[in-house]
Amino acid sequence: MKAAQINEYGHADVLKIADVPVPAVSEGKVLVAVHASSINPFDTVIREGYMKDMIPLTFPVTLGGDIAGVITEVGDGVSELKVGDKVYGQANVVAGNSGAFAEFAVTAAGQLATTPKDLDFDQAASLPLVGVSALQGIIDHIHLQSGQKIFIHGGAGGIGSMAIQIAKHLGAFVATTATGEGVAFVKSLGADEVIDYKAEDFTEKLRDYDAVFELAGGEEFEKSLTVLKKGGIGVSMIAHADEAKVKELGVTAISQQTQVTTDHLHALTKLVEDGVVTPQVEKVYPLEQIQQAFKARESGSVRGKVVIHIKD
Repeated sequence: MKAAQINEYGHADVLKIADVPVPAVSEGKVLVAVHASSINPFDTVIREGYMKDMIPLTFPVTLGGDIAGVITEVGDGVSELKVGDKVYGQANVVAGNSGAFAEFAVTAAGQLATTPKDLDFDQAASLPLVGVSALQGIIDHIHLQSGQKIFIHGGAGGIGSMAIQIAKHLGAFVATTATGEGVAFVKSLGADEVIDYKAEDFTEKLRDYDAVFELAGGEEFEKSLTVLKKGGIGVSMIAHADEAKVKELGVTAISQQTQVTTDHLHALTKLVEDGVVTPQVEKVYPLEQIQQAFKARESGSVRGKVVIHIKD
C-alpha cells in the first residue's frame, strides 16, 4: 500500500510516499480502508520533532491521525463495529495505531464511530480531532451555558470553526479573533464580535467574559485570561498558564489534551446530523501531494481544514 512517511524529523519536505505492507490487525483493533484523512497542527508538531523527548518515534513513521473510510477486517474483542461499516475517527501512531496518511490503517475500535449521515469521506475526515477538541473544551471543561460570553482566540482555524458553531448553538455570545478573509469566514459561522488581531488588541476591547477557548498558543493563553471576569474559566489546546498569574486573576485555567473516543464521536455525529456543525473544508489534496498540503496548512492562510483524499 501507499503511505506518507518520515524517516527523520524536519519540515514538510521530509515526507515521502512509500510502498509499505498493509498493517496487521490485533485484538481490539480494526483495519480501515482509508478514503480520506486531514491535517492537524499536531501532525506538524510530531513531524518537526517538538515532542521527540516526550514521544520518541521509531522511524520510518506514517504520520496523520484523522481518518474516514470503510472497515475491511475486525480484530478479536471488537463487537460494536463490523466489516463494511463506514467509520471516522483517529489512527495516530502516538496512540498505538498505524497512522492515517495511508491507504489502510489499523486503529483501536474505541477511537472510531460510524460516519455522520449525508457526509462524504472528505467531509467526515475533516472532523474527528477538531470536532472532539471543540466539544471537549466547550462542553466537558467550560460547561458553557446560554447567555454566557465566550472568547474563542483563533476562530478561523479547524478547532475554532467548530467551536464557534457549538458555542452559538448553546446560546452564547461569541467573540473571536481573525484577520483578512478569515474575518468574513468567522462571521458566517455566527461570531458576534470579530477582532482583527493584526490591527486591534483584543484585551482593549473585551472584558468580563465567562470563558476563553484559546487556540493561538504561546503567551496568548495568559493574555487571553485577562479578559475573564473573576471566577471565569479558560481552556487552551496548546499552552500552560502560570499558576501565580491564574491565582492573581481569580480564574481557572485548563490545558486540554483531546481524547478522541467513540462516545465523543457519537456526540459529534449528533451535532452534525442535527445541522448544528458543518464541516469546514477549504482545500483537498491527493496523497501524492502531501508535502504541498502541509505547506498550505502551515502558511497560516487556510480557513478550516486541509483534507487528504486517498481513494474514491
